[in-house]
Amino acid sequence: MAQIFITGAAGFIGFHLALALAKRGDRVLGFDNFNSYYSPKLKRERSLLLQQAGIQVIEGDICDLATLTKCIKDHSPSHIVHLAAQAGVRYSITHPQTYVQTNIQGFLNVLECCRHNPHTKLIYASSSSVYGLNTKVPFAPEDRTDQQASLYGVTKKANELMAHTYHSLYGIPVTGLRFFTVYGPWGRPDMAYYSFTKAILSGDVIEIYNQGQLKRDFTYIDDIVKGTIAAVDLGAGHEIFNLGNHQPIALLDFVEILERTLGMKANKKFMPMQAGDVLMTYADIEHSKNKLGYIPQTTLEQGLRHFVDWYKESKGSYL
Repeated sequence: MAQIFITGAAGFIGFHLALALAKRGDRVLGFDNFNSYYSPKLKRERSLLLQQAGIQVIEGDICDLATLTKCIKDHSPSHIVHLAAQAGVRYSITHPQTYVQTNIQGFLNVLECCRHNPHTKLIYASSSSVYGLNTKVPFAPEDRTDQQASLYGVTKKANELMAHTYHSLYGIPVTGLRFFTVYGPWGRPDMAYYSFTKAILSGDVIEIYNQGQLKRDFTYIDDIVKGTIAAVDLGAGHEIFNLGNHQPIALLDFVEILERTLGMKANKKFMPMQAGDVLMTYADIEHSKNKLGYIPQTTLEQGLRHFVDWYKESKGSYL
């Protein structure tokens, strides 16, 4: 039985991961600052469900080194799964300081805690955004990641470099997980699948960027959780893994699947390319298959059905 400390536990991935780990018998402690980037109501509701499952969520900020240090020292976890971050590509264009503070200073604080607790294994969230303007597909972990398209991608690439440096200097076991467009029930309202669902059901317009000529490797939350747990169990010295679906979907095809799932047509407005966007994300998952046994199981049709069922049940109350 592992003792696992999850930052960002009231977030989308952290919530699902905490429940899955507790269900298999691990002791899980959450840490979250419940910020207002998207509805804190949604985060509070997730946290309540975690508490009902016997998982404590401490309210605190990774940028507060003293509080973070005390929590980790007091609970002496065997693993830290670091998921807390300022997410979103477009928000990084208008709020760059937030990304530097949370994603770089906050991550440094996590690494410093690990330095003083060298027995603790660190598994942290990176992102497909680190591939930036890379044109070679599918994206493999060994590909170049030095041509970023957004500041968000820059901060995630910086996390990988920082983790590698702390591993080299102090022997900290670090594993980075490059997540690819994660979706599903209890998801983030700023994501397209969530906002498109609300707009279609309300009869509102959905904005489709780059005239619909974008592709994304949508990955269902349950597959992400299984891959993350496999990384926890592996306990590698230093690794980077892609966790994606290995099946990029054109945006217009995605909208068509969502329309069929909802039984309603979307009112589309075509827009030019957004700053910070990339044309495609596409995960090469061969390394993840070989070392983690990672094989995605959920099709986009299945995953969107699960999400839509949850959304209708919640009545879209978290937007």
